[in-house]
Parts: sequence; C-alpha cells; structure tokens
Amino acid sequence: MRKIKVAFFAENLISDFDGCSRTVYQILNRIPKDEFEFMYFCGVKPDQEVNAEVFKFPTVKVPFNSTYEAAIPYFHKAKLWKALDNFEPDVIHFTSPSPMASYAKKYGRERNIPVISIYHTHYMSYVKYYFRKLKFAIPFFKKYIERTTLGFYNDLKKVYVPTNEIIDDLVNDAKLNGQNLKLWQRGLDNELFNPNKKDTHYIQSITGNKHPVILFASRFVWEKNLQALIDLYKFYQNKNEKINFVVAGDGVAGRELKAKMPDAHFVGMVGHQELAKLYASTDIFFFPSDTETYGNVVVEAIASGTPCVAANGGGPKSYLTHGETAWLCEPDDIETYYNTIQALLADKNAYYKTVQKGLEFTQTLSWDDLVDIYFEDLRQLVRSKNFIQARPIARTNTHMKQSFEI
Repeated sequence: MRKIKVAFFAENLISDFDGCSRTVYQILNRIPKDEFEFMYFCGVKPDQEVNAEVFKFPTVKVPFNSTYEAAIPYFHKAKLWKALDNFEPDVIHFTSPSPMASYAKKYGRERNIPVISIYHTHYMSYVKYYFRKLKFAIPFFKKYIERTTLGFYNDLKKVYVPTNEIIDDLVNDAKLNGQNLKLWQRGLDNELFNPNKKDTHYIQSITGNKHPVILFASRFVWEKNLQALIDLYKFYQNKNEKINFVVAGDGVAGRELKAKMPDAHFVGMVGHQELAKLYASTDIFFFPSDTETYGNVVVEAIASGTPCVAANGGGPKSYLTHGETAWLCEPDDIETYYNTIQALLADKNAYYKTVQKGLEFTQTLSWDDLVDIYFEDLRQLVRSKNFIQARPIARTNTHMKQSFEI
C-alpha cells in the first residue's frame, strides 16, 4: 500500500531552537516509516539527518527579534508547486502562521488536500509586551492579530491546541468556530527530567555559596514578562535577602536584562542535559510569563522535583493546580511572588508536598501517547478523503534524501 505523504512546513527546523521546534521533533523522531513519508519545507534547514527531501526558502531576519528568520516564499510559487506536485502530499501541516503557511494553505485548497497545524504561539497575548511603550496602539494590533488568527486557523481540518485555556481564547477572542480545535497537550521525557539529576556541587560552583536558588529559564524576550523577573530581583535586593538568582537562556533582551540584574548568575543557553541538572539543583523555579501556549519549562522543572511559582495566566493556568502541583500568582504581583517563595522555603512540609504532587502530575505526561494520536488522526483524514485509493501510485525516489534550495 502507498505510504501516506505529509508536506511539513516549518520556518525553522533546528531541533532544539525553542519550544515549538522541540515539540515538532517529538513527532518527527517518531514517524512510523513503514506507513508515512514526510517532505520538509522550511526557511532554516534541519540541523540533523532527517532522511527526507528538504525544500528550503530564502529567509530574512525577523524585525525586533534577530534570533528568528522568516521564510520568504514570494516569487517562488512555480518551484514550490512543482516540488509539491512531484511529492503528491496527502496531508499538509504548517507550524506557524506566516507567508510560507499561506502558500501551503493555498496549495491545499487548489488540490483539495487537508491542511492541519499545531498551535504553538499565542501571539494575541504578546501585544501588550510588543507595544508596551505605545499603549494607545494595543487595542488596534490586538484586533489585527485576532483577525489574522481567525483567517489562518478557522478553515483548517484540524488544529492541535495544548490547553483548554488557549482554546477558550481562540473561540472567545479570535472567534474561531472551535469545531476543528483539538486538545493535544504536551509530553515529557521523565528519564531526562527527574530529581535524581540534583547536583549540589554543580549549583554551588555557579553561585559560590549555599544560599537558596531561584531559577528562571527561557528565551530573553519581553513577552516572557521579563520585567516581573527584574522587579522580583530588585524586591529581594531591597529586602537584603541572602538568595541567588540563576538565569538560563539568551535572546534579544539579554543585554538589558543583565544590566538590570547585575548580581544574578547568567549561565547562557544550556543543552537539555545540563538544563535537567540545573532544574533539579535549584530550590524554586520562577516563571512569570502569562503568554505561554503551554510552557514546556514549567513541567520540566516540576518533573525535576523543583516547586514552581508561576503566573496565573496563559497555558499553565489550565493544567497547574494552585497550592498542589504549583503556586500561581497574578502575573505582575511581585509582593505575592516574594511571599509565596519565602513561605515555601520556610515550610518544608508545604515544599515537599508541592514536589510530590508535581511529580505525580508530570508522570502522566507521555509523548508516545500524543504522537500516536497525531498519526492516527492523519490516517483518519486520509481514509475520510479516500486518498490512498484515489491518488496514483507515487514515483520511486532514487535518492533517500534530496535538497531543494532557492
């Protein structure tokens, strides 16, 4: 029987670039090769062997965030259509709303091919951070992003959304009909992220002392509510508390963040192995972002046995239970963040109860189960359209991997 073919569109296919790419690779690393064949369309090519055809677009740096590159599909429609026609996809998947995704959708409409997506980034919640110095513009741009979200997602066959909180936002704010939205949370590697990775000597080599450690790990972009991190750091300084702030990550706001937190310990971008050790070796994971679609770092820290004090907003609000699996505070309430952290550090019973409840929760998160659901949905989409029987037998590729670069 002919394999099901998936044309997979992603701006960036670097495996450990951000939460979106890490989620994508959970799928790509588990493709049932006997049933499915993928072809990749991207701006930034994979950083590992994918054993598949790759079609690369030119890219341009994203304004206000030079760490991201956006694919530029304009003027290349003929080459793209030819590559897609030769591949003969049964399903099209795009990862983010972009000009490249618009081309993917247009091809799907013209060829009557189902188009799907995973909802990775909740741009509607970014507006207050992007335009924090132009507050008069916030309502206009919020409405614009809501309309854009409606246009991109409302006519897809299926959109996978990680939390009910975000589904509610998409239905109530962006006015999606909701019929194509499917709750598809996130899994976790519990062998990688677990309390056994704790290394006291390692964390003390960073801090130079034995004082409690508050960890923040994320990209350094303002929509992660970096101002709350800065304000909490200053609050502790004003209290003259003996505590360490350890900050992991990098990004466009890095220089300003370091300037405003001169006594914090910045460890830069770290790989997953070191990040797992960092989570397990600190005392509190602090995450004030209220723009998360899901919040991978939150569950990674909790799985590592570190209590999380987080913003009561965004995706984490849906799956965290306040006072049990984590402690939730209003996103900009610095004094409550401080009081919550200090109470946890002072009350070992409450601290270890939070650890235990968090571990029980994270043990239920399985990437294998989620990926099985994804591929079964693809099978159902193809069966419903009767593509396997109706479409011609695919040509035989003489090369396991080809590369098309414009």
